[in-house]
Amino acid sequence: MFKKFENLIDPFAFFEDATPPATLWAYLKSHYHPFRKWLAVLAISGIIVALVETGLIFYSGRVIDLLGATEPGGLMARHGAELIVAAVFIMTLRPVMIALNHLLLEQMLASNMQEQVRWRAHKHLLGQSTGYFQNEFAGRLSNRVMQLGEAVEDGTYMAFEGVWYSLTYVLGAAVILAGVHPILAVPLLLWALIFALYVRYIARRVAVASEKWSDARSTVTARVVDAYSNIETIKLFADEGTEERYVLSAMRRLRLRFQRFLRLMTELSFGLNIINGVLIVGMLTPAIWLWSDGAISVGEVSAAIALTIRLNGMSGWIMWVVIRLFEHAGVIREGLRSVAVPHDVVDQPDAPTLKVDAAKIEFRGVTHHYGRGRGGLNGIDLTISPGQKVGLVGRSGAGKSSLVNLLLRMRDAEAGQILIDEQDVATVRQTSLRQAIGMVSQDSALLHRSIRANILYGRAQADEAAMVAAAKQAEAHAFIMDLRDAEGRAGYDAQVGERGVKLSGGQRQRVSLARVILKDAPILVLDEATSALDSEVEAAIQDTLFDLMKGKTVIAIAHRLSTIAQMDRIVVMDAGRIVEDGTHDVLLARDGVYAALWARQSGGFLGENAE
Repeated sequence: MFKKFENLIDPFAFFEDATPPATLWAYLKSHYHPFRKWLAVLAISGIIVALVETGLIFYSGRVIDLLGATEPGGLMARHGAELIVAAVFIMTLRPVMIALNHLLLEQMLASNMQEQVRWRAHKHLLGQSTGYFQNEFAGRLSNRVMQLGEAVEDGTYMAFEGVWYSLTYVLGAAVILAGVHPILAVPLLLWALIFALYVRYIARRVAVASEKWSDARSTVTARVVDAYSNIETIKLFADEGTEERYVLSAMRRLRLRFQRFLRLMTELSFGLNIINGVLIVGMLTPAIWLWSDGAISVGEVSAAIALTIRLNGMSGWIMWVVIRLFEHAGVIREGLRSVAVPHDVVDQPDAPTLKVDAAKIEFRGVTHHYGRGRGGLNGIDLTISPGQKVGLVGRSGAGKSSLVNLLLRMRDAEAGQILIDEQDVATVRQTSLRQAIGMVSQDSALLHRSIRANILYGRAQADEAAMVAAAKQAEAHAFIMDLRDAEGRAGYDAQVGERGVKLSGGQRQRVSLARVILKDAPILVLDEATSALDSEVEAAIQDTLFDLMKGKTVIAIAHRLSTIAQMDRIVVMDAGRIVEDGTHDVLLARDGVYAALWARQSGGFLGENAE
């Protein structure tokens, strides 16, 4: 039975990955849409349960009146059938109704809503460009995604289990009291009005305080995760107390914002007790007066007292639920700052898949200044023939990596076109574009998974033999077989740690190479592919790389000019422009920029100050 209700909704079902709405109610509606049919059933079941509970209290007053009007021993003779029906209802139908309500609340709603929100938020963030992540803390993003799911689910749960139930309960109580005597409903309705106004006054302030509190929590998480992710740098460079002060300042801010939130809770409790005191006195006074005047019975007075005491107990819970709703609203608004952000690199509607036959690459008037109006690339015109190996040379900041990032469509060029086999990369599906390009970068970070999972990321459907062959070709198989992690997993099953920190830089680079070898894409981009390797391993890897280049169109970036001297062409960049283009021998004979770089390099390495 549980599974049946749990499977009423699939939180991971396909959805159109449009930019989430930036406003609270519109965002909530987008997540309620798959639940809409069952939310209506949940609302109806909530009404039934609330009315049953109020009716039960009213019926207890009737039982008191029956006891008072019947001599001892005659109760069952006169009213036995009625009492048996009531007992059967209380023991059977009431539990079934309450169980149905909770199956819908817990199994249908709570078990699915939270993960739906998190999955959709995570999926949308995965579609953001690399520039988006460069401007955000990973810790803050993950914190917002996790909190967002909890806030939407818990807020919705409380809206039905708390607010909707309580509203029905109060209205049901008012109807019952009005049926006993119209005067008894007046203090209850006045209390409900005062209570609602007070909750609204406090809740608005709570929403603001909660958003600031949530923002402070995200900042603390971001700084803590940043510290753990860069612990080696902190150990090497931070003087005593620097990192503690950096995180402590955020924690102090979090404490202050939490204290402001708690002040509202104390103020709320004080005001609530005053309002409840008014309810108790306001209800008991007319009830006793009406009884003394003979207008109502003792049982009806008892029912009125029971309803009042029940509402007095419920009011604190209702207030807490409402406050939590506004607290969750603040958390959702804070999370939407990161989640409700449009993708800046998007596929066109019905974008076709890139078809690579020859792997010819063309840059036509490509300009990109990162929105600053300067720097970056300026009118790049470059054609790379099918199967040609091109080396990109230039000082740091010359625009080499920018050119590669635009080819991969990590960003969109501000002007010009980039074509692969006459297909504009801006018009094809991003996934198909990147599937056609294998890249080994100087930042050889790995996923915090096994060696096997990292290599198979290049081609998930590859078999074990192909994976091992790729590792051997990358000179990685031998050290992989010697690996063992803290959990006792060995070889290809060993975990590499976050960003591959359990491996040396050279080992990470060789695993990255194995991944690209396995991918076997028609276009190959090497960005300082051997920068982390020692000379002996680099010599072995160079042969591997040249084997890997066969039959592919290649772009290789290197500061160490000796590693690209054998390329078919060398393109020299400076200040975002191409200043020279030719073979190694031709460029040396020209005695221009490349020749000066070659002459000035030390051990084949292009220095920062080379001119």
